[in-house]
Parts: sequence; C-alpha cells; structure tokens
Amino acid sequence: MLIARWSIEAKFGHKPEVIAEMQRWLRDIGSQAGWTPQRVRLLNGSIGAKESTILSEIEIADLAELDAAWHKLGTLPEHAAWSKALEPHVVSGTQRWEIFRVIG
Repeated sequence: MLIARWSIEAKFGHKPEVIAEMQRWLRDIGSQAGWTPQRVRLLNGSIGAKESTILSEIEIADLAELDAAWHKLGTLPEHAAWSKALEPHVVSGTQRWEIFRVIG
C-alpha cells in the first residue's frame, strides 16, 4: 500500500476557502476517481509546519491505481472547473505530489 500526498499553500487569509474547496473536491470529484472518504484525509499545518499548508493523503494500492485515477480526473470537466475556482486562493506553483510506501 502507498500513500499519495498532495499539498498546496493557501494565500494569507484564504485558508478557509481552500479547505472548503478541498472538501468539495473530495465529495464531488475525487469520489469519481474512487477516492472515498474512507481512503482520504485532509490535514492542515499546525505545529512545526506552515499553517497555510493544506494536505490530502490518499491510500492507494499501487502506482497503477494512482495513474488510473489521474487519467480519470483528466477527463472530468468538473475537475478543470474546480481547479479554476481554487486558483485565486492558493500560492501559484506550490502544488506538489509525494508518494510514500506504508511499511507498518
């Protein structure tokens, strides 16, 4: 099993909007790629991390599953519209994927 972690930085004063958009994305869009609430969690920086950082962590079986989900997301007009709605609230260029292997 792997954890696919996607992070982005909210602009100052925009964290509530980013969190709301991420929650909407998980409910309305991510679920279409198989990313159900049981497999995903949202996190926010607190101590020793930037408070502006918003993370989503998704449990996946392997990289093939991640690739299939990314392909599916690329076909959804709702995903493109969501990205445009999120853009005014985030620091451009801060989005990032990291993949972790679960070892225990």
